[in-house]
Amino acid sequence: QVQLLQSGGGSVESGGSLTLSCAAAVYSLSEYCMGWFRQAPGKEREGVASINLIYTHAPTTYANSVAGRFTIARDKAKKTLYLQMNSLKPEDTAMYYCAAGRFCSGAYLQVETYRYWGQGTQVTVSS
Repeated sequence: QVQLLQSGGGSVESGGSLTLSCAAAVYSLSEYCMGWFRQAPGKEREGVASINLIYTHAPTTYANSVAGRFTIARDKAKKTLYLQMNSLKPEDTAMYYCAAGRFCSGAYLQVETYRYWGQGTQVTVSS
């Protein structure tokens, strides 16, 4: 069982930056991949970024729409996942969720890969 507690988010103007955090209540994250997803009103939940903590080098994956603007990272000691979002655009407006899945081996940006979810946090980008 993994509990995920999110913080951060809020409102920002286009071109601004925000950081999301996700603290995991679990003994160890070494068997998990973690990801950030977002869901805009009327749209399906989509994967934004993921990081595979099973591997020492923690490979990351990004959706094309955020590559080069968003960075996923983790603090191993704090068991906390971050999403640094730069150059934000109005189309980035959505509810953002962190997620964790055990023994992931692919499909890192697919909802079905993840079993545990955070409570969600709103990000609003105005033009």
